[in-house]
Amino acid sequence: MAEAEGGPDMVSFRELARRLVADGIVQTITHQRVSQIAREDPAFPPTVTVGRSKAVDYRVAAPYFRKRQTRQGWRTDVHGRPPAE
Repeated sequence: MAEAEGGPDMVSFRELARRLVADGIVQTITHQRVSQIAREDPAFPPTVTVGRSKAVDYRVAAPYFRKRQTRQGWRTDVHGRPPAE
């Protein structure tokens, strides 16, 4: 897919987080959160290890984050502990 348009646009998780915010895809995100999502979500785009860092194709990651459903956490500072399930 991306190769037909001149090859992949590989970016580090830090650069991915910066671009997602700059492009208005998400309001805020850190590279640590990107790393956590990559570890926990099997649908996350394929990554490549470069040294001690990971890189992902921005042309694949941007649509992933556009479609991704977010689930806000429970605000313990406002609501106290969450109810038992």
